[in-house]
Amino acid sequence: MNTLKVGYAGVNINPPLGIGIYGYFVPRFAQGFVDDLEAHAMALSCGEAPCLLIGVDNGGIDADIVDRFRAAMAKAANIPVENIFLHTTHTHTGPLMRVYPDMFEADEEPIARYVTFLEERLCDLAVLAIADMKPARMGFAVGHAPDRIAYIRRYRMKDGSTMTCPPINDPNIDHPIGELDQRVNVLRFDQEGGQSIVVLNYGVHADCVNGDLICADWPHWVRKTVAAALDGTKVLCIVGAQGDVGSTHVYPDGGDMNDTEISFDNEMKSPGMARFIGRALAGTILQVYDKVEYVDVDKVSMLHHIVEVKANTPTPEELPLAREYFKLHEEGRDDLIPFEAMELTTVVAEAGRMVRLADGPDTFKLELTGLRIGGVAFVGIPGEPFTGIGVGIKDNEGWDLILPACLTNGNEGYFPMKDAFDEGGYEARSSNYVSGVAEDIIAGGSKLLAEMRK
Repeated sequence: MNTLKVGYAGVNINPPLGIGIYGYFVPRFAQGFVDDLEAHAMALSCGEAPCLLIGVDNGGIDADIVDRFRAAMAKAANIPVENIFLHTTHTHTGPLMRVYPDMFEADEEPIARYVTFLEERLCDLAVLAIADMKPARMGFAVGHAPDRIAYIRRYRMKDGSTMTCPPINDPNIDHPIGELDQRVNVLRFDQEGGQSIVVLNYGVHADCVNGDLICADWPHWVRKTVAAALDGTKVLCIVGAQGDVGSTHVYPDGGDMNDTEISFDNEMKSPGMARFIGRALAGTILQVYDKVEYVDVDKVSMLHHIVEVKANTPTPEELPLAREYFKLHEEGRDDLIPFEAMELTTVVAEAGRMVRLADGPDTFKLELTGLRIGGVAFVGIPGEPFTGIGVGIKDNEGWDLILPACLTNGNEGYFPMKDAFDEGGYEARSSNYVSGVAEDIIAGGSKLLAEMRK
């Protein structure tokens, strides 16, 4: 028997001009807008206190700030705090939520004001989504991503090294390390006498745009394209396992370079790239929209599971050079660090990790968040999981559909697969965690899914 009720709301969350922009280790400050940043929410219930599924156009929100937001939303909407699944899309052209010493100096005052503003907007969002709740039905489908929108971004080089995002047409490139998961998960919710809401779940970095203009990246174009094609339909983008997936083709051909350019870090970047990927994923939604399999939903619940993992602390021998690179970066003297482009980003991020963890902690506690909607389950991961984590979690049996989500209820960095720590590359060298963290998350996600089925 279907007892599902669903509500939806969306709000504008644009920051002030001049605020620091999240995403790179070079200073950027907002000078204007390519498009609006937004937050979207679905409220879901089968008679219990509603659960909230929220997507926010932001690079990442650290767990302590998420906890503050969830507490405020829970109070405003009169729901349990544990019933909030807060996901960020990881746009690399959204505002900083705090100053990170290993990135660049930024004025803290506008950031603090924006955090307060966003808290207020998210409270409004929670209240509006719950007020919109109506009887609804849910359907699901799995589509396939089109070509040229996503690529494994880690490569084995001919000299035996591993490099993340090597330069375009680098003759030293041998082959990518890993395989894409091209499944596009689509949920469709139809309100009685109301609108339809689509949830898109696919794993690729929202890192198609750089520069100093605020931009929601490809999720904006998914929402805009579907809204234009399907009257009364809204889209909530929940990005999947994307830690090792980017949108740059290292051997561009044909029309790959249309309306794009090679950025400072040797990647294909432009608003046109975001538009292309967003439209392509919107096309996948349109392919399956009318053929979703509708199922009864008689249970909505949320559950949390803590995974404790070991910290990637530096050795005494590693610290002197790390501190030297960190100091040079802090002083704006990257030109004295003997690397460039993505290799420079890698050593700066690695140095930051070593300095940050020089005095511990020995372990980290990572909160996984599960949301059950009948036979469909979301598994929220508080950072950037590699594709293998998403695949490992999807392999659990007994569910109609499993949707892994990055950057949910936290922003705890990269979670590379075990092999990546042996291979090297930006993600593994900058990760706060030791080899085995991905496998711990898969095991924790499997336990969470098993518990939610009871």
